[in-house]
Formats: sequence, C-alpha cells, structure tokens
Amino acid sequence: MSNYARSRAWVDVDLDALRENYLTVRRGGGRSTGDRPVVAMVKADAYGIGVERVVRALEPLQPLAYGVAAAAEGAFLRTLGIERPIFVMGPLAPQAVEQAAVARLTASISNVDGLDRWAAAADRLGIPLDFHLEIDTGMGRAGFDWRTVGEWGPAVSGRLGPGLRWTGVFTHFHGADAASRVPTATQWERFRDAVAQLPVPREELLVHVSNSAAALRWPELAVDAVRPGIFLYGGHPLAGSGAENEIPAPRPVAALRARIVLVRDAPPGSTVGYGATHTSAGWERWATLAIGYGDGYPRRLGNRGHALVHGVRVAVVGRISMDMTVVDVSAVPDVREGDVATLFGRDGEAEIRLDEVAAQAETIGYEILTGLTPRLPRVEAEAEHAG
Repeated sequence: MSNYARSRAWVDVDLDALRENYLTVRRGGGRSTGDRPVVAMVKADAYGIGVERVVRALEPLQPLAYGVAAAAEGAFLRTLGIERPIFVMGPLAPQAVEQAAVARLTASISNVDGLDRWAAAADRLGIPLDFHLEIDTGMGRAGFDWRTVGEWGPAVSGRLGPGLRWTGVFTHFHGADAASRVPTATQWERFRDAVAQLPVPREELLVHVSNSAAALRWPELAVDAVRPGIFLYGGHPLAGSGAENEIPAPRPVAALRARIVLVRDAPPGSTVGYGATHTSAGWERWATLAIGYGDGYPRRLGNRGHALVHGVRVAVVGRISMDMTVVDVSAVPDVREGDVATLFGRDGEAEIRLDEVAAQAETIGYEILTGLTPRLPRVEAEAEHAG
C-alpha cells in the first residue's frame, strides 16, 4: 500500500514541475540571451516541500549555490553531502556563528560587529571563511546602509585577510512583485551606486539582487546570479499584482489532498462547525475531510474556501477545525467515505491553484506552503487520486 493510501491527508509533490520551474528561471523565462547561474532558495524546508527531496532533484541541474535562512538549515544540507556553496541570506545570530563556520557556510554580513564575529570564528577554527555583504537599499531589515559606503567600506576592507574572504555583495528588492516598476528601479540605482564605491574590485565579487519576480520580470538585472524561491515551488511571484502576465506562470509543484471520512445528509436548519456559522437552507449533503488548521489548512478559509471532489468544485461550510473541514457535496453524486478531496491542485480537468487559496485566506502562497505541518506526509509518486 502506498504512503498516500494510508494517509488521512497529504501533499503531493511533482518534482518534474520543480525542475521545469528551475529551468524557466535559469533561462530568464525565454527573455534571457543565455542561462544564468542560479542560487536556489531552499529555506524553510524548501518552502515546505522537503529540502532533502528538493536538493536531490536540483543537484543534477548544477545550481551555483543554495540559499538558506538559518545556520542549522545550511548545516543540514552538508549532512546530505552538498558540497557547493550555501549562502545564509540574513544576519547570523551570535549563537549560530560557530555552527555556520564549522559547516563552511557563506555568511551574510550586515554590520561590522557581525563581521568581527565571523572573523573570530575563522581564527578559532583556523580555516578561511567567506562572506557576502548585504547592502540595504530600502528593505530596512538588514544590510549596510547604501548611503554611507564611505564610512563602513574601509572598516570592512580593513578586516580582510587570509581567514576572511569577501566574495559577494547583494541587496533585497522589496517591490519586485508590485505593479509599479519604480521601487525596484530606485533600489537598483541605489545598489549600483553603492557597489561602485566599494573598496574591492567588482570582478572579485559575486553580485546578486533578483528574487523570483525580478529574475523573470527584469532579466537585465540578473547580474552574476539570480535567487529564485517561490517560483520554483509553484507560486506565482506576481499573484494579485495585476502584472501576472508579464512573466510565465510556474507549473504547480504541490497539491493538498485529504480523505473524506464521513458523509451525511443534513436536514434544513442543521448547523456545522464551531460557532454554528453555517446553517443549511434546505437538505444538504456534507462530507467531512480529515484535515484542518492543525495540518496547515488556514482557519480563515471557513465558509469561503473550496475543494475538488470527483473533479467538481465544492464549498467549505462552517469554520475550519484543528483536524476536520466540512464541504457541501450536494451536487456531487456517489461520494463515499475514503474518497479524496483536493484543497489545492488538480483533479481531472478542474484545478484550484495555490495562489487562489492564498488570496481567499488573505495571505500569500509562501505562507500557505510553509504553513503545511509535518503531520502531512509529502508524497512524490504521482497517482490518480480522484475517487
């Protein structure tokens, strides 16, 4: 019996789609003159997909590096045998510096104190350590201020030596997914001006600025590498912006499925869920799905979400519980306990896209994917789940 056949609910993972999305970014969505080096972002357990399976799928495509958010994430990649560079894309907590250094990660440096801690780790371990310097051009959460290169630039260069190697520089765009192009153009000009003032030769540094949206929307800003994240995992980086058609849509990578564990006929006036927020106007047929917010299906989707059952779109009724969700299957014939419902993904010709679910939950696809809890097995094998 397959893993999914034993599960109450699970996530289907399409690694072929993941690889195709990677190649789309690498090729600039067809707008680039050649393949660009890719730093594949695999933080947060590869956006909830499962970092081990993701790097296994991407390794044959030879990414330039992987991007993580925490030293522990990078150290885990080393245990998988990953030898290529691993960039920590945010400041290291002082307590995580040693772990990052032992794993030979490339640190992100945002201030002189952080650089001093990184240099001290190199001295203690007796090994050379690399770092990329972040320049804050408007995101505000990390990085050296783009306006004061003349102050911090000499302080950074004065600390370089055999044990401390400055190998890259980057910034984060805060509005690459916005309809207006002005914020990104402004940040790019700030970054370019700051890089021109750096006290090290430009050719010695790997320069990177582009997340998924920028990598596909502005191929001219690819510089030395691009850093795709959500696009790899099937989320549209411009969802809800009004500019979705400016870039190719990704192939969906994840599909959320749940078993129907109870089917019942509800007489007129019946209520369902905490707070009894749905009352049947007439006879309705309800199916209880073995999934809830304890699995990462957002509570916000009560009375507004949908599922696919036998390829038919049905409405969520009542509030989402921790472990159960109820849908109205009155219009779907022959529904049985044990059948499969799709909360996002494809069932036959019908589809609920990840970004549609995110919009209904008043959030973004990133949060939906990373919020899927470990209680849901991730299943790689493709199978026919309808019925």
